[in-house]
Amino acid sequence: MNSDFLIIGGGVAGLSTAQRLLQQGAAVTVLERGKVGQEASWAGGGILSPLCPWNYPDVVTRLTARGADLFSAWTVELHAATGINPEYETSGMLVLPPFDAQAAEQWSEAHSAYSVHQVRATDHKLLTQGDALFLPEVAQVRNPRLMRALHQHVKSLGGKIIEQCAVSDIVVENGRVQTLTTSSGKFHAQGYIVTAGAWSKEVLGINALRLNIKPMRGQMLLFKFDVPPLRHIVLQDDLYLIPRRDGHLLVGSTMEDVGFDQRTTSEARDMLWQRAQKILPSLRDIPLVQHWAGLRPASPHNIPTIGRHPKLDNLYINSGHFRYGVTMAPASAEILLNEIAGVQHPFDVTPYRAGWGI
Repeated sequence: MNSDFLIIGGGVAGLSTAQRLLQQGAAVTVLERGKVGQEASWAGGGILSPLCPWNYPDVVTRLTARGADLFSAWTVELHAATGINPEYETSGMLVLPPFDAQAAEQWSEAHSAYSVHQVRATDHKLLTQGDALFLPEVAQVRNPRLMRALHQHVKSLGGKIIEQCAVSDIVVENGRVQTLTTSSGKFHAQGYIVTAGAWSKEVLGINALRLNIKPMRGQMLLFKFDVPPLRHIVLQDDLYLIPRRDGHLLVGSTMEDVGFDQRTTSEARDMLWQRAQKILPSLRDIPLVQHWAGLRPASPHNIPTIGRHPKLDNLYINSGHFRYGVTMAPASAEILLNEIAGVQHPFDVTPYRAGWGI
């Protein structure tokens, strides 16, 4: 099977890249080792912002801000094209103490498009009251709905998607990728794009050079209220509570360096539930609906690698987004397509080429 581009990995990075390429007239095939959109892209909470942006380097917040700016129009486009509503919503985020108020204030002053207000936490449903920070521009999206819409749109645009197709070898000759050997046979294209998330380094094999992407497990809990129990996303330290329109509430997340182990644990479930109850006491009376785990594509400092391989001129990567793959997705696809076409970027993308380590 011949295509202009073969994309290895059917998560949010792969499908958003495929969508943009198809819209520009390319023939695209996506190869997915499991089922499309069922790994980290499905498992995340859908907060369209770094949890506390002042704790991240500008190279991360620049990409998340660009992604967040593109998201509203992107989800409108997907909803119109597919009838599936990703439920994009600007819900704001309340940050409960402890927090570094000075760092937050300095960040807000330096990034005038995004504001941080010191407020009093007065929601009677919250156990924690007093000083808090409020980020009104923070939005959210429902990851599973986003992935279903993306999947359907890619197919409607003519993209080919092959599931249960694991890549076992990247065949290289004369400085170019010639074919992919997979569990479904051999595939050939003009260009090859690795968007395999936590599996990207393994897929690349010897071609990974010094790429430092590894799996990092995160566990999440889901509850269901009759009505939304909170008005905003609530964050305390590294624990977040995300209210959905229909009364569902997500609680997350752990950060576990356990390799490719995707099992859930009772220890994580109990820890998350107990910590969440200290913020929202009514959770004590709500049964647990679901508990799952996903493997984030962890990279140093949360900085993804996006662009052309330094030694193979028809191989590209869009991976290593760690916790913010969904937030960064539309901006990362934009950068990669600019790289392929050789056109100007919206900002300096040099840091996203550095992940190869050479």
